[in-house]
Amino acid sequence: GEADRCSAGFFFSLSSFSFPPPSLRLHHQPKQGICEFWPPSPPPPACSSDSSMHMENSSSSPHLFIAFFSLLVTGVLSKSTIEPCSGSESCPALLGYTLYADLKLSEVAALFNADPLAILAANAFDAAVPDVEDRILPAGLLLRIPTRCSCADGIRRSLAARYRTRPGDTLAYVASSVFGGLASPDQIREANSIPDPSALDVGRTLVIPLPCACFNLSDNFLPAIYLSYVVRPGDSVPSIAARYSTTATDVMNVNAVGGPAAISPGDVLVIPLPACASMLPNDASDFGLIVANGTYSITASQCVQCSCGPGNLKLYCTPASLSVSCSSMQCRGSNLTLGNITARSSSAGCSVTSCAYGGFVNGSIVTKLTASLQPRCPVQPQLPSLTAPPTTLVHDLFLAPTPLPLPPQPGGAMPTPKESPKSSSVPGEFALPGVSPAIGPDGGAAMASSVSPLNHGRAMLLLCLFLRFLL
Repeated sequence: GEADRCSAGFFFSLSSFSFPPPSLRLHHQPKQGICEFWPPSPPPPACSSDSSMHMENSSSSPHLFIAFFSLLVTGVLSKSTIEPCSGSESCPALLGYTLYADLKLSEVAALFNADPLAILAANAFDAAVPDVEDRILPAGLLLRIPTRCSCADGIRRSLAARYRTRPGDTLAYVASSVFGGLASPDQIREANSIPDPSALDVGRTLVIPLPCACFNLSDNFLPAIYLSYVVRPGDSVPSIAARYSTTATDVMNVNAVGGPAAISPGDVLVIPLPACASMLPNDASDFGLIVANGTYSITASQCVQCSCGPGNLKLYCTPASLSVSCSSMQCRGSNLTLGNITARSSSAGCSVTSCAYGGFVNGSIVTKLTASLQPRCPVQPQLPSLTAPPTTLVHDLFLAPTPLPLPPQPGGAMPTPKESPKSSSVPGEFALPGVSPAIGPDGGAAMASSVSPLNHGRAMLLLCLFLRFLL
């Protein structure tokens, strides 16, 4: 996994002032596994030889060049870490998503075609809160969205998200606002074979390709699950690392970042989150279960809750508190049920007997009784602290900054998002509630939706004009 890590980014040649061909290109650097990626785009316009473009008096051209080069680097493309792959295997992954507007939990789940209960678990929210799926989450809230990370066209991507277009939608709005910068307009256009992105059919269902990574579900030989994170204004590598309880060095190594300052708003990084791995049999429907530290997962038809940490990275499974009908979870040949542990101290050590989770096989909960002699008796397992899903934005390490205010209506009135209607009844599709693109948020916590990145053609045209200015 270490050798396959690569960072997709923008490349500009100072010696020749030339752009790479508009196609996917992987360039590996020794020991770093860095690759550079340019999505396909229309060929840039050729430089005109019209003498009218030649300008005199270019005494300030070096400073202008620095400013122009900065504009190209920051405006044309954001960098994104990608993982090359082959085959058809997928893995669990997480998406860091900032709500662009007030949304119900059920609406967020429909947007990403995800299980609402899985979203609650991934964010350490209490699933026992009454009417939790109708709870309105505030705009600007940063959530972890569970997804499956697949191998598509040789790179890791999540293809579960669907979006049904509405009047006034543009690919730039869908990418930067609705999906918080996780996808780019070009990626959506290519995934859906859209010939003219300026003319979107209303009601069309779009596949939204989202970045993700597997990297063998390990980091430095320890279990980890990877979170795709959109860099926000004010972020730094150390602050991102602190937010997710890792180190700046680890974040830089995983993303092949040259230094703490080598990130910009809009870049998409993958963050390794320490996790608890399971050892479930291959025939279990929850084979490969992995849970990020400080969170939990509900499995076995909502009958079993498996928690990770925060005290250690050992998966601890107990009966879930949800009111569903479940089969017996008692370990055969004992009076222990799932999650029970007995310990007896002696001169030889501590005799520990436990009833552990063995997977959900053919619709049945498998439990297994284990006995061992340990040097010391174990302490009571520490479970993650659960909170109710927030209804107002609280600024802490896990929440994004408050989004920019809505643009004023004619006459100076500030618009208020409407109450969110029920989500689409079509599985896997989502019709956005609330704010229309015309009056939606002027920007998000990840990137301002009102700023459209320069496309390759326009960037090349500006470059040509600037070079003529230098001559």
